[in-house]
Amino acid sequence: MPRRAKTCYSEPMIQESPFTTPVSAQSTRPRLEFIDNLRWLMILLVISQHAAVTYSHLGSWYFMEDPKPGLGTTVFFATYQAYLQAFFMGFLFLIAGYFVPPSFDRKGFSTFLRDRAIRLGFPSLLYMLVIHPLIVYGLLKDNYGITAPFTTSYSRYITSLNFLGSSGPMWFTVALLVFCLVYGIVRVTRRKVPQNQADAALPTHIQVIAFAALMGLCTFLVRTVQPQGTNILNMQLCYFSQYIMLFVVGIMARRRNWLQRITHSFGMRWFILALTVGTLLWFGIVASAAVKHSTAELDGGWTWQSAALSFWESFFCLGICLGLIVLFRDHYNYQGHFTKWLSDNCFSVYLFHPPILIAVTLLLHNLIAPKPVKFLGATTLAAAITWLASSLIFRRIPLLKRIL
Repeated sequence: MPRRAKTCYSEPMIQESPFTTPVSAQSTRPRLEFIDNLRWLMILLVISQHAAVTYSHLGSWYFMEDPKPGLGTTVFFATYQAYLQAFFMGFLFLIAGYFVPPSFDRKGFSTFLRDRAIRLGFPSLLYMLVIHPLIVYGLLKDNYGITAPFTTSYSRYITSLNFLGSSGPMWFTVALLVFCLVYGIVRVTRRKVPQNQADAALPTHIQVIAFAALMGLCTFLVRTVQPQGTNILNMQLCYFSQYIMLFVVGIMARRRNWLQRITHSFGMRWFILALTVGTLLWFGIVASAAVKHSTAELDGGWTWQSAALSFWESFFCLGICLGLIVLFRDHYNYQGHFTKWLSDNCFSVYLFHPPILIAVTLLLHNLIAPKPVKFLGATTLAAAITWLASSLIFRRIPLLKRIL
């Protein structure tokens, strides 16, 4: 990628999609290209997370390859998946929140919600009504023991309303649509238009600590009634305290110009703390589970293990998010042809990667290799195939162009 210095930042434009950074049609200032780069990186991590679940049996996914891995491999996957889960989806909600205020300011309530319904609602319905049935009946029919004809199975799927809980990874867009609706209602109710405060005070270390503690407390309390591994209509509420709070942070960051003004040293200090102190704390949590030979107490309830995991996730999340923001802003705020291609296709990749990843893992099923090796191979192949399919097929279909 050719390196180009970037010293100023852009306002949103009219054309928007959930995973592309908008640019003002009137502005001559450059894009927030570091956010584009962060976004496609998060989508790649999403694919890797689902590939990890396939081979680790830790979490929930369409297809998980038997047999379950041994202890050492399980610890490897548990660490990788816990690290990702702690921050990557929350980070996407923060980025999404960042672009909500200017969009609402420009469009108003009705147009804002109509556009969000098109950009977020239609892809979600496409997944629930087409892609999910394709995965279950087309790829995994034998694994699931389905014997009924497709028309019979599909009719039951629709009439039973099971499709409402079959959003797969598109739970993100469904949740984001709800968040945007709530934001719009709050804006209309308040009537007063919030003002940008480009010179507002930056967050302090004490405020980050307090916010992490609050996020951890909320997560812990939610998990007393909605532990890890449970969901309502495919929404894992055990993580939603983080998602909601970071979405709000994204809104505040846009109004107060935080992403552009947080100092490099501030963000990197938290990044280093997350990777060092956070890693020590994580292995302390793992050791507590190993002593009991069970992870049940980590999942939720009134246990110190659940509290420890909840607070660790919040601390690790904020540290990684702050570090990645300043790292990419100051060193990777540019794009070449390849990274722009990755950015342009990342929402389509997010939508279509499940069937491609599952097909790849089914093809690799008889390959004799350690599970971490198969995980790396499946991630790489699925990502490459999905990005190519997005560019060459999905985003060339007329009906999909507008939403992808």
